[in-house]
Amino acid sequence: MAMPQISVADQAKLQLMQEMEIEMMSDLYNRMTNACHKKCIPPRYGESELGKGEMVCIDRCVAKYLDIHEKIGKKLTAMSMQDEELIKKMSS
Repeated sequence: MAMPQISVADQAKLQLMQEMEIEMMSDLYNRMTNACHKKCIPPRYGESELGKGEMVCIDRCVAKYLDIHEKIGKKLTAMSMQDEELIKKMSS
């Protein structure tokens, strides 16, 4: 079976979307790392390895950060879909 051909414009859009996704994920990772580091690790290091409490704090912080990020993403997607539906109704 032949694969469908993608136009040059669609390829450019796809590449742009992929680059934006990478940039957003990189930004998420950097913000999460900074926030959890600030919250869980004291400014003066006492040991070269993380302590048990620090590891637990980081684990919980990351889990909460990703959970909230997912919830916000779902809410924004739902709001965007509602806006699109409203625009369609208004233009009809």
